[in-house]
Amino acid sequence: MSGTRSFQAPKGTRDFYPPQMAVRRHIEEVWRRASIDCGFEEIDGPTFEHLDLYTVKSGEGIVSELFSFRRAGGEDDYALRPEFTPTLARMAAAKGSSLALPTKWFAIPSHFRAERPQRGRLREFFQWNVDVIGLGEPDGEVEVIEAAVLALERLGLDPHRVQVRLSHRDAVAALLTSLGTPEPSLPAAFELLDRFDRLPPDEFARRGEALGLDADSIARLRASVVAVQPMSEPAGAMAEAMGVTAAQLASIEPLQERLRRSGLLEWCTFDPGIVRGLAYYKGIVFEIHETGGAERAVAGGGRYDGLISLVGGPDLSACGMGMGDVVLSLVLRDRGLLPADEGESLLPRPDAFAVALSDDAAARLPSVLQGLRRAGLHARSSHRASRNLGKLLADANKCRARFAVILDAGVAEGSATVKDLASGEQSDVAIASLADELAARIAAESAR
Repeated sequence: MSGTRSFQAPKGTRDFYPPQMAVRRHIEEVWRRASIDCGFEEIDGPTFEHLDLYTVKSGEGIVSELFSFRRAGGEDDYALRPEFTPTLARMAAAKGSSLALPTKWFAIPSHFRAERPQRGRLREFFQWNVDVIGLGEPDGEVEVIEAAVLALERLGLDPHRVQVRLSHRDAVAALLTSLGTPEPSLPAAFELLDRFDRLPPDEFARRGEALGLDADSIARLRASVVAVQPMSEPAGAMAEAMGVTAAQLASIEPLQERLRRSGLLEWCTFDPGIVRGLAYYKGIVFEIHETGGAERAVAGGGRYDGLISLVGGPDLSACGMGMGDVVLSLVLRDRGLLPADEGESLLPRPDAFAVALSDDAAARLPSVLQGLRRAGLHARSSHRASRNLGKLLADANKCRARFAVILDAGVAEGSATVKDLASGEQSDVAIASLADELAARIAAESAR
């Protein structure tokens, strides 16, 4: 005799009950509205792609980080998407020369990573992706950063709580080369710098030695990585602190000017330690961090010119960023910017809650509800058999309804009682005009 087996969600994933789903939708709607207000258009793609789409640039080593599979009896290898940029590049390549430039796209898809779950990093997550195709430095980057900052502001964050930390991979490459890093070792050196904050000093030194750096070069590299300065500082001072020439950091000046004109300079910091680990990045790169340093990056991105041509499209400039919901939710919760009730107050609020106090009223209830809903109102009712008005109104208040529609003896004459659940005021209203009356009251309430 077989026993009953219980199941839990797979490790590194989440169940979204209504309150948690309301929090997620709250964040996603802020993302979506900020994107649209900044002129981006929404796209999406398949949940899985051909595995080659990810290995074409990053090599076979990335396969261990992916949920990859082959369909039974098939010959093609696939992988659940770990990020959206390759999909976007493929979609842009498919449009070819018909793609209107510049193109500004955004997406909010799910992503998957086959790695050990930890705080701020799960195996399944949702990510806001914002990309600009056809704009060079620094215009494209500023378009992306503007959207990110707008969303963060609307979520209640400010420059004292989060900072956009920018760098330039070309300048970092020049620094690494000057310290003795061989050209073939530069990709590995970028990966090492990307993990700087997460490696003990002795481990960082050991890996630096494996790249051909001596003790003095490793010390100079560490000093350069921590040479963080406000983005408002002169570019020459940044170059000197970083250990490169002014010419090698010259491209930072136009970025500073564009950020200044857009009112974003106070949100930004120059941080030579930001390099982004993915191989397709080049030029300006950035991450968004909460200033307390307690969490991983809230977002990251940069320029990836050449990726679209690598997957069969035209040679186009491109840049973008991804902002995940996991770290952002942690930051918002820690800062008291999400409801303390775990999302209950973000659940949809009914416009009307209809209750029936007699058998005749109960018979009329379905048509009343249908009429309100067809008029575009959010209407609910109780499934209690009770005719006790107090208990039924308690149900209405529990779901935070604006008005109670009470059906009683008046239904015979075609009327109902409407009770404002905030003020307690009530009046009789003809059922035929109930939807119009409620809509007018809700509009008046919103205007106050």
